[in-house]
Amino acid sequence: MTDTGKPLRVGIVAGEASGDILGAGLMAALQKRYPQLQVEGIAGPRMLKLGARSLFPMERLSVMGLVEPLKRLPELLRIRSTLRQHFIDNPPDVFVGIDSPDFNLGLEATLKGAGIPTVHYVSPSVWAWRRGRLKKIARAVDHMLTLLPFEADFYREHAVPVTFVGHPLADEIPLQVDTAAARRELGFAEDDQVIALLPGSRGGEVRLLGPLFLQVARWCHQRRPQLKFVLPAANAQRLAELRTLLESYADVPVTLLDGNSHAAVAAADNVLIASGTATLETMLLKKPMVVAYKMAKLSYAIFSRMLQTSWVSLPNLLAQRELVPEILQDDATPERLGAALLRYYDDPLLYDQLQRDFDELHQQLRRNASERAADAVCSLVDARNSV
Repeated sequence: MTDTGKPLRVGIVAGEASGDILGAGLMAALQKRYPQLQVEGIAGPRMLKLGARSLFPMERLSVMGLVEPLKRLPELLRIRSTLRQHFIDNPPDVFVGIDSPDFNLGLEATLKGAGIPTVHYVSPSVWAWRRGRLKKIARAVDHMLTLLPFEADFYREHAVPVTFVGHPLADEIPLQVDTAAARRELGFAEDDQVIALLPGSRGGEVRLLGPLFLQVARWCHQRRPQLKFVLPAANAQRLAELRTLLESYADVPVTLLDGNSHAAVAAADNVLIASGTATLETMLLKKPMVVAYKMAKLSYAIFSRMLQTSWVSLPNLLAQRELVPEILQDDATPERLGAALLRYYDDPLLYDQLQRDFDELHQQLRRNASERAADAVCSLVDARNSV
């Protein structure tokens, strides 16, 4: 698709930081084709920096769990209703919903019904749970963009138009990671033993996992006093929460960072991490990890009964086998998590094999994702305009 002189108008909704990363990559690729690109909806700081207009703060959509969103339901419904009316009154050339399926799919269905082409970027985990959503997706989405190859196969089997684009992080992150440079940047010595702690980016995650992760750090440090820890905060709110939390862990050598999770992981030997998108970046940085997660008890009871896959972390899902430990909910104790982390220091063969497995997965996902996503969006617009 080439620039015809008419600006391409794109509606977009991203609900959290990972969606903002994907949206910014897509915007940059589209701007090469359409220098006068116009993007509006809900955007995070990366997209805002590229010129997107956000009608609501992205943070208002960042809600975790199955039960917790019900508490915010009136606000979320008001936001979606406002966006729906805005886009119907001011139709974009295409609407792109990035992740946040419970919010975006309903919006996409209405917009598609109003004649606006719709793209959903990042597949909901229909292959893992709630497969009945496939019918809703087919009604709502003109084209699905998936980050993972097995997701695209699943949609093809169910006759949903789809493109596997790969993942922008796999394009950004080099195949060889300079751990020494990251350590210098953060003030660690090259021979330090460093564990990164990533308890998540959402407030609910930090409240549930932050204390647990620091208990794990204390447990490990008591057994190996030479260990050091680095804890990146996802944003200013998380930074304040974690700083307060650390007041109770003055005996543990933790370096708290304002952002810079990439450097924190790159500098680490291994990582204790919340299940989520960050496990992918950690895999691409070739860092062994232990995956943990806790949810509100009722949310977990519902979720665990609906789950139709053996794994929750992206490295294991991609490999379709257990590459890294997943220790969840009541099993996620300081002792179990700490022992799994220390095993990486004690078993160099395991460490080396994991490096090779991660490298192979990195190659699979390295597809120039943002350009492929832009190609698919433009092809959809072209096809609609030619009718």
